[in-house]
Amino acid sequence: MRTPRKAKSDADWISNLPEAFTDYLDGRRLEEVECIIPDLAGTSRGKAMPSYKFRPDETFSLPISLFYQTISGEYVDMDIENQWLEKDVVLTPDMSTATAVPWADDPTLQIICDLSTREGTPLAIAPRNVLRKVLDLYTAKGWKPVVAPELEFYLTKPNTDPNEDIEPPLGRTGRKGASRQVYSMAAVDEYGPVIDTIYDYAEDQGFRIDTVIQEGGAGQIEINLLHGDPLWLADQVFYFKRSIREAALKNGIFATFMAKPIRDEPGSAMHLHQSVVDAKTGKTIFSDKKGNPTDAFYHFIGGSQQHLMQLIPLLAPYVNSYRRITVEGQSAPSNLEWASDNRTTGLRIPAGKPDARRVENRVTGMDCNPYLAIAASLAAGYLGMVNKVAPRPAVEVEVWETEDQLPISLFAALNRFEEADEIREVLGEEFCQLYGDIKRAENEEYQREISPWERQHLLLNV
Repeated sequence: MRTPRKAKSDADWISNLPEAFTDYLDGRRLEEVECIIPDLAGTSRGKAMPSYKFRPDETFSLPISLFYQTISGEYVDMDIENQWLEKDVVLTPDMSTATAVPWADDPTLQIICDLSTREGTPLAIAPRNVLRKVLDLYTAKGWKPVVAPELEFYLTKPNTDPNEDIEPPLGRTGRKGASRQVYSMAAVDEYGPVIDTIYDYAEDQGFRIDTVIQEGGAGQIEINLLHGDPLWLADQVFYFKRSIREAALKNGIFATFMAKPIRDEPGSAMHLHQSVVDAKTGKTIFSDKKGNPTDAFYHFIGGSQQHLMQLIPLLAPYVNSYRRITVEGQSAPSNLEWASDNRTTGLRIPAGKPDARRVENRVTGMDCNPYLAIAASLAAGYLGMVNKVAPRPAVEVEVWETEDQLPISLFAALNRFEEADEIREVLGEEFCQLYGDIKRAENEEYQREISPWERQHLLLNV
């Protein structure tokens, strides 16, 4: 988590902002402040105001019903007492998250807010609070989880008609991007202006990118973030998704985080590298003094195998998500087996030194809410360590089919989620019930749709 600069005076809150924002401001007057929160989908909601109206010690309010909507904006009737009173919830600015809005026409600041009830209790259904709840469990054990997300996404031609196929954009050569050019520097250079804009926006916001690579799909890019505190990394993913979309729009194209936007092209994942250190010493608990794997390391894997199967709706939250994690998969495992340096397993142990031993969750889609996906993955590992869950033996070969495949649909995944008593207690039953209700409503909305494939092949042939 970043630390704001010390204020020159208590009244001058702008001087207390991070150095990156001061550099971005460059002597200009701050015009606007955006107070935002991540919703269930992981997109930003909130209020914008002139800078003279904002004070860090003031609170703001929004109706709780913003959490009662599906991704299409439909409201869902649920078993919530007095649901449609639309009570306000309280937003409290977390000034450590303050950062620039570099695509805005005028100098603008954005701040992620904490959410609580009017009585001061953290709002249980807020994604940021769900992650905090899991992190508090680690803290109570004297542990500190460390994560590093990898963000995959597609750059596409502007798609203004949902009935039309999504296509790769034209690059600097005037040709559409070709697929299967993984790690190609020429492919990255093809979209150089967009990548440059992303870098510029990241610098203005004080973020550091680890690496940028071309992935396997046509127009598919991967950005890796540096490892660190899970809450701060979730905040960065939240910010980055917005920044990448804006960088693409500035260059006349779209960026999409759909799990599977283009048929016959690889899906987009948010691979999550996870390790745990001792909070006092800062040393990993996944390796012993001799560099060997510890019981905690194996139990983290065991917990991931046992509980992530029940948490797939948090890692693959939409009907489209399950088009990515098929058996054929194209670099998307459909299992929770584990192995060292094996990309066909859902849980991969990357090669590295003992003090960097980590577990890579390769199942999560890029369409996830980063707070919820990180919370789910860490919660599964936590329960594994606490309950000393032994993992299945590591696999030694390619894994394409197993006895316990990942669910093939959102409907099937939600059925497992409903039975996950232990993990639901960790994440909070109120949140889990709300989330499950919203996802079932989305699934029902989708089932009412008639797809172009059905019109093409069934209209006159059956």
